[in-house]
Amino acid sequence: GLWTVFTLGGVGSKATASPELSSPLANQSLLLLLVLANLTDASDVPNPYKQAIMSFKNTQDSSPFPSSIPHAFQINFNSLYTALCEQQTSDQATLLLYTLLHQNSNIRTYMLARTDMENLVLPILEILYHVEERNSHHVYMALIILLILTEDDGFNRSIHEVILKNITWYSERVLTEISLGSLLILVVIRTIQYNMTRTRDKYLHTNCLAALANMSAQFRSLHQYAAQRIISLFSLLSKKHNKVLEQATQSLRGSPSSNDVPLPDYAQDLNVIEEVIRMMLEIINSCLTNSLHHNPNLVYALLYKRDLFEQFRTHPSFQDIMQNIDLVITFFSSRLLQAGADLSVERVLEIIKQGVIALPKDRLKKFPELKFKYVEEEQPEEFFIPYVWSLVYNSAVGLYWNPQDIQLFTMDSD
Repeated sequence: GLWTVFTLGGVGSKATASPELSSPLANQSLLLLLVLANLTDASDVPNPYKQAIMSFKNTQDSSPFPSSIPHAFQINFNSLYTALCEQQTSDQATLLLYTLLHQNSNIRTYMLARTDMENLVLPILEILYHVEERNSHHVYMALIILLILTEDDGFNRSIHEVILKNITWYSERVLTEISLGSLLILVVIRTIQYNMTRTRDKYLHTNCLAALANMSAQFRSLHQYAAQRIISLFSLLSKKHNKVLEQATQSLRGSPSSNDVPLPDYAQDLNVIEEVIRMMLEIINSCLTNSLHHNPNLVYALLYKRDLFEQFRTHPSFQDIMQNIDLVITFFSSRLLQAGADLSVERVLEIIKQGVIALPKDRLKKFPELKFKYVEEEQPEEFFIPYVWSLVYNSAVGLYWNPQDIQLFTMDSD
């Protein structure tokens, strides 16, 4: 019973494309667990199921439970971890992973100490990569899991040490060899770009940028494609900024609209896009300040697209954060100029690597460390309870619910 709930029917059996069909009992058990864990607390008694989820420990942990935890139990964390890695194709397994990482510090500590984190991170990245095929709630959960993981500096360092071969599901470009860290950056940037052109969800944007910001000081040996995509995203934002600025200018010059047709709020649009641009500049700056010598490919990408940054040097919103970026561009441009014309890519990278050693580190201005922490909304039940019950409605085997009587969520919500 309880073992089936926590291992999702996945331990000791082959993973299949449809985990809920391969083990209906595990699926029903998991859905029941999620319903119970998301019950709201009574006025005088906290939810005992949530308390148990928050406090259970590894079977290898022999330390006593505090007397204040009445619903404690132990489970094999290795088996649980393996099952969670295998089952992330379903919403409910991802929601369970989020719940455990967010609420149980024992699980979070255990997972962050694993030396095979790629087994957990890759399925999460695949959810985000296929964003157009997933419902928005599943994408949110996957993204928040990444944000929680990137709060840990050890995780941010270790992902750049894991080298992956032939990522078959990544179709934009053949990636024969890439670090887990660079792949994570690529997928998060792709999610931002998808969001910019399709859903335009500020919540999604904020969490994507927060995850990148958390990782930025620990960027190591970025893949050339990952470095290119960071600058390409900035280029896209820059074009969007210029377009909105032009529209705002034309709107002010044009005739005032009638009372029936209000003018678009270009000032608000401009404010939002400038916030995102500043965050991207802070991410680039954080990498240059903390790990310039580890990232010649990012310096190369910066130099290749240096004209992009020219308009922001004197912009009052970006002047301070542009100082280091401008210094790096000027310093390395000068060294390339001295080296002569018609330089090969290999020669440019060689000059960059030599220049990194010569650049005095004290010339780069120090900024506060970029750190973002995931915090649940004030009333998380407003999101989670309808979500869990929509999963019960859509995924529970052998249970019929009259769709006309459902009021907790809309039938067309994913």
